[in-house]
Amino acid sequence: MNVVADIGNTLVKLALFDGDRLTDRYASERFTRAEADALFRRWTGADRAIAAATGADGRDVAALLRERTDYLLEFRPGMPTPIANAYLTPETLGCDRLAAAVGAAARYPGRNVLIVDFGTAVTIDLLTADGTFRGGFISPGFRARFRALHDYTASLPLCGPADEELPLGRTTRACIEQGVIASLCYEIAGHIDRMRAAYDRLLVIFTGGDAKFFEKRFKNTIFANCDLVFYGLNRILEYHACEENHC
Repeated sequence: MNVVADIGNTLVKLALFDGDRLTDRYASERFTRAEADALFRRWTGADRAIAAATGADGRDVAALLRERTDYLLEFRPGMPTPIANAYLTPETLGCDRLAAAVGAAARYPGRNVLIVDFGTAVTIDLLTADGTFRGGFISPGFRARFRALHDYTASLPLCGPADEELPLGRTTRACIEQGVIASLCYEIAGHIDRMRAAYDRLLVIFTGGDAKFFEKRFKNTIFANCDLVFYGLNRILEYHACEENHC
């Protein structure tokens, strides 16, 4: 069985795969030795692992996985994957963006897919039906937008998202809550409309920690798959293990 580790800016997220089936998951702000011991007592049979770090130093997590598995792949920018990559600077491409595209190719083969990943940053990336990562867009996530309004103005409060959608904000706090989320939704909707005009049968997938929050604010032609990066990393691990064993 495979252990997949997605080491992000705020969380270390891990998942256990049996073949291509995700069977369990775990998240930690700081993945410690004690946590690793407890997790692997539960995840008996896990013998291979992949660790991918985005905006963080993943060496400690990788070391903990290496001690507990027979095979570890430390996935880095520029490494080969099962899909083609048209990015002009592959060495700067975030592992999570590429892994999400690999996951999309594996789960939605032969489709043009627009992947919207809601994390610390919002990334919007295109995978074309021929299995090629084409690139995309990077924009501040909604928490960064709330923080910027507070940090770079004299008197605006630090706010967060509100579940209720209002036609207009009628207090300063409501204006910020509604304005940040609405502006991000309009931004994403504009990208979707433009890409749908250019690519046939475009499938739009929301992923990342806040995918469910935003899915309900769009039409029902949007799908949420919060585990797309996990599926992509598992596919990359299988690909490299097979290459090394000359499958």
